[in-house]
Amino acid sequence: MGVTVDVHQVYKYPFEQVVASFLRKYPNPMDKNVISVITIEEKRDVSTGIIYRKRIAICRNVVPEILRKVSILKVPSIQLEEESWLNPRERNMAIQSHCLTWTRYASMKEESVFRESMENPNWTEFIQRGRISITGAGFLNCILETFASTFLRQGAQKGIRIMEMLLKEQCGAPSAE
Repeated sequence: MGVTVDVHQVYKYPFEQVVASFLRKYPNPMDKNVISVITIEEKRDVSTGIIYRKRIAICRNVVPEILRKVSILKVPSIQLEEESWLNPRERNMAIQSHCLTWTRYASMKEESVFRESMENPNWTEFIQRGRISITGAGFLNCILETFASTFLRQGAQKGIRIMEMLLKEQCGAPSAE
């Protein structure tokens, strides 16, 4: 089956400031579930100027304790892989991330884009689509997908609040025009 969550946000800050804040968003005291983020690869294509990054995030296992009685869910942390392609000339960044934990039983993928807003070149549009699908857990599939969907929605909203806070701290009040 699977669950999809869509997010759309306009940050009233220039693209460069939004991307810089995104890249240093975690770890952050506002979200204790993200333990660490490590860049494992970074390279720039000299002909296009595109910067490729691959990062691994280590997150706390947030599956409710009652569900962790199932042995496959008894892990202390979850690993996510994020790949991004930053195109400074076009002022956009595409991001793809997926879960490296529980790959035999679950699929979690997110695709995101930061780009200059068409409404105002000093603003940045953020679009994200996350999809979670659970298999191989029998009758728990539906319960786990419902939990994952709620967690994904809440996580996206928390991520937006953290970005807004970081941008305000680092760049001041948002751009009105």
